[in-house]
Amino acid sequence: MINKILQAAKLLENVSNKTPVMTSRTLNEQTGLDVYLKCENFQRIGAFKFRGAYNAIYNLSEENKKNGIITHSSGNHAQAVALVGKLLSIDTTIVMPKNAPLVKIQATKQYGAEVVFSESTIQDREDTCNALIKKNNLTLIHPYDNDMVIAGAATASKEFTDDYRLDIMITPCGGGGLLSGTAIYCKESNAVQSVFGAEPEMANDAYLSFKNSVLHDQVTPNTIADGLRTTLSNRTFKYISKYVDDIILVSEEEIKSAMEFLWTRMKLIVEPSGAVPLAAIIKLAKNNDIIPNTKVGIILSGGNVELTNYFSSL
Repeated sequence: MINKILQAAKLLENVSNKTPVMTSRTLNEQTGLDVYLKCENFQRIGAFKFRGAYNAIYNLSEENKKNGIITHSSGNHAQAVALVGKLLSIDTTIVMPKNAPLVKIQATKQYGAEVVFSESTIQDREDTCNALIKKNNLTLIHPYDNDMVIAGAATASKEFTDDYRLDIMITPCGGGGLLSGTAIYCKESNAVQSVFGAEPEMANDAYLSFKNSVLHDQVTPNTIADGLRTTLSNRTFKYISKYVDDIILVSEEEIKSAMEFLWTRMKLIVEPSGAVPLAAIIKLAKNNDIIPNTKVGIILSGGNVELTNYFSSL
């Protein structure tokens, strides 16, 4: 995988944004740590997902590109695939759950993709997607169960560690693509000693899978972090089991508090899923479960937030 990650980094060098890394004196004082935030909310489409989507789609065969591509996603991967389809002139179909955030649905449509709605369960999303694949001979670009997607996601951690020496890297975990790619690169390149995942208590399948060494399905993921309501695949479970050191759970209130800090103190628009790893680090520091002055790298995975109601009320 390390070679795939390096190839992806070369491919994306002049395509994706090299996202900034931000720090906060207030955050460092409150936690007693040296915290660095990789702002993938400034990536194209507002999330790290662009990296994996571009890498996977660009490397398809010409025949597959001609036939068209499809994916299922609640939002960020949907937007990423839609944009890449537009950039590479590929017909794109996106299956989105009916309860996906409106801002993500609108952006996906604006990039030119055909949006097909499904029920909110993972099974219905997959069933709807599979029926369209069979009917129209489309190629699936899975949100995370794809090595080329994972390799593309890993380029965020390569950029990060090329410029900063870190003791710990932490990312959110939904389907596990970002966490898998990050952990593989950090460990295989010896760039970072420890890699953590962060997950909502209300969507804790990865935590249970990691702790019990048995893959658990997501049951009722009732969390504000809509991007983390998915479940691990066998592929990402394998990578996480091998390379990740721990997974930290956080409450809904801890997620909201971290998100509020990012918005009000750092002026960073970060969606709930992206705030989850910061919530985890604040929790570890508060409980004295992390060594003071540790250099911590956090990947803020995205910044697509539904603000329609806010602006309509002005």
